[in-house]
Amino acid sequence: MKASKTLTDNMQAVLVELIELHLQGKQAHWNVVGKNFRDMHLQLDEIIDDARLFADQIAERMRALHAVPDGRSASVAKGTTLNQFPAGLVSTKDTVTMVVEMLDGAVKTMRSVHDQIDEEDPTTADILHGFIEKLEQYAWMVDAENMEPTATVTRPAKV
Repeated sequence: MKASKTLTDNMQAVLVELIELHLQGKQAHWNVVGKNFRDMHLQLDEIIDDARLFADQIAERMRALHAVPDGRSASVAKGTTLNQFPAGLVSTKDTVTMVVEMLDGAVKTMRSVHDQIDEEDPTTADILHGFIEKLEQYAWMVDAENMEPTATVTRPAKV
């Protein structure tokens, strides 16, 4: 099978978001400070590792379909929809918010191209399913850092 221009463009959009997620995640990893720094720092490592792995998987899938991936910095900067992580030190609370936005943004791109990809190549769509599942799990786990509990905990009286 040879990828059409539409399939190539859609896969390229996913590739760009994953590369950008990796790069912005690294920026966050290096510059996060504050409460629960270590947990956030380590969690970012997991996200970064998977973003790199997913980018490689989609790029290699493109090559398998005779499409040419473009991971050059100028192409990534031009094509990404993700917001740029700020320069300087960023609190863990703000880092959580921005990382969740980045994860959600990458998933949004994947969902926006999914149906067109599925029409032409269900195998690539299946690959996207795995990416979406993992990135949504990360978004939930990262976001939990800033969430407030809703349960009321009562303890039985000591006898």
